[in-house]
Amino acid sequence: MQKRVNIRVQYRALKYQGLISKIGAKASMSRRSNCWDNAVMESFYSRLKVELVFYEKYQSLDEVKASIFEYIEVFYNRVRLHSALGYLSPMEYERRYA
Repeated sequence: MQKRVNIRVQYRALKYQGLISKIGAKASMSRRSNCWDNAVMESFYSRLKVELVFYEKYQSLDEVKASIFEYIEVFYNRVRLHSALGYLSPMEYERRYA
């Protein structure tokens, strides 16, 4: 039974790679057994879910896209306090040190 599962997974992976290639995109994959390769994005996705997605009920994909765009461009990149910036917002950090 294990072989059959692996074959299906491999087929889906090949099909996915084909679709990615067809639209001209590049699949991003980390190295095997290295959780740190994608740590920055994992952290961002965690914040996105906790600060936005878990509290909203969306009616359409367009609502999801608009909500995430607003979160990133208005809140996350301008207002949200970032520990790496000494708990300043990116705009405040830029204003102080630019």
